[in-house]
Order: sequence, then C-alpha cells, then structure tokens
Amino acid sequence: MGSKMRAQGATQLSLLRSSTYCPGNRPETIARAEPRFCCAPERCDVLVAPLFAQQKEGLAGQGATEYLVLLAVVLIVALVSVALLGFFPGMASDAQYTQSQTYWSSAQPIAITESLARASSGVATESWPYFRFRNSGAYPIRITGLIGSDGIKHTQFVVWTTSAACGTPTAGIYNITDFFYMAPGEEKYMGWLGTSGQPCEKAVGFVAGVASSYYVGGATSLCTISTTQPGMMVLPTFGFEYIEYLDNNQQITKRQIGAKPLVVKCRETT
Repeated sequence: MGSKMRAQGATQLSLLRSSTYCPGNRPETIARAEPRFCCAPERCDVLVAPLFAQQKEGLAGQGATEYLVLLAVVLIVALVSVALLGFFPGMASDAQYTQSQTYWSSAQPIAITESLARASSGVATESWPYFRFRNSGAYPIRITGLIGSDGIKHTQFVVWTTSAACGTPTAGIYNITDFFYMAPGEEKYMGWLGTSGQPCEKAVGFVAGVASSYYVGGATSLCTISTTQPGMMVLPTFGFEYIEYLDNNQQITKRQIGAKPLVVKCRETT
C-alpha cells in the first residue's frame, strides 16, 4: 500500500513539473519539496487535490498507530504496577491500612478514631483489638452490637481483670448495649489491657471464620506472635448495630456497615 501511494505521488509531481508555469496566477504550494511549482487553476483541481487527500490519509493512519502504541505502553505500566503491589505484600497492606484509617476515622455516625490489635500470647488464632469509638452524628446513640465479616451480630464483651479505679465490672461477660451509650461528640473505648494499656478492660476477640459470644468472626488476616513483624488484622466488612435517639423521643435501630475493610495495625507480642 505504501509503495503504491509513493508511486502515485511521484507521477503527480512529474505531471506538475511538466505543466505550464503561471507567474500571473495565485501560487499554489504543491508539496513541501517543490514549493516553486504552480499550475493553472483547472489543472490544480485535478492534480493537487488527490495528492493532498493521500497525504491526509497517511497522517491519519500514522496518528492512529501512535495512539495504539501509547495506549499499549500505559497498559503495560499499569499491569507492572499491579504485579509489584501483589509481589510485595507489605506495600499493599500499608496502602490498604491508610485507606481504612482515613475512611473509619470520618465514618458516621460511629467513627473509629484509634485502633490497635495484638495476638493473644500463645494463641495465634485470636487477635485482640483496642478501639476508640466516637459518636460523629447529630443524635445520641447506643451501640448494641458489632457485626463481623461472617455477618453475625456480636452483642457481648468480656472482662478478665477487675479495676475498681475506673468502674470496670468484675470479671465476666457483659452486654455491649449496657456500656456504650454516647452523646454527640462523645468517645468511648473497647480494648484488652494487653493491647491498649487503658485501665478499663472491655474486650472482644477477632478470629477467622464464624465465631460466637464475644468473638467477632470473618477476619482474613490476624496478628502474628512476633516482636518484629506482628502484621495486620483485616476484616473485609465490619459494622455496628445501634439505637439512635431522635429529638421527638423516637428511637430507631439502625446498622452501619463500612464501605471499606477494617484494617488494624498489630503491635508486638512479648
């Protein structure tokens, strides 16, 4: 196709060269290589138009080819980036952790402003988190349950150690609804003493698979027993069930399921 077009262009230029030079007429540029040739108007319509049409067709084809090459380069770069993120798990986890923290710290009406987790010493199948919850909504709320990735609502927490200094109940299992009423802007925490360092212990454990009682299930990643690489605790979905108290004394039970996974950084296990 290219050799045929070049032959046609050469023929047309040869015809132009053999045409009469017309200094009295308006010059018409025939080709970039032959700017001094011109022709009578009746011959220019016949000879020049096909030549220009072929040049435009060639330029259009060249532009389409360059676009396809550029698109291929962009796709290759994107595929390499995805492959690198998958090859280096730490990079992917850090990015996911940042997205999770940004989302949950501004979630409504229940935000998680602080989080940390730790493997249970000697039990690698359990992770114990520390959460600080904030009522970021406009009405008072009462948290009645935590919803794990297994879809089960968990309504209880456990206390192992009694601390009279902060009013923690004696060791036993208690209902979340009795302790997590929050006015707008108020914060309360839930955590294991070995994780948060807070004096009051109201703890729930996270496990993989389906759990019960004060164990929240469905985690796809748990903390590891390590002093150097404790890892991340990850729940693909997480949420709350709560009661919202409106101005007209109306109470509405609602659920808040996060649009982002819950990713919590683990601390070392000694």
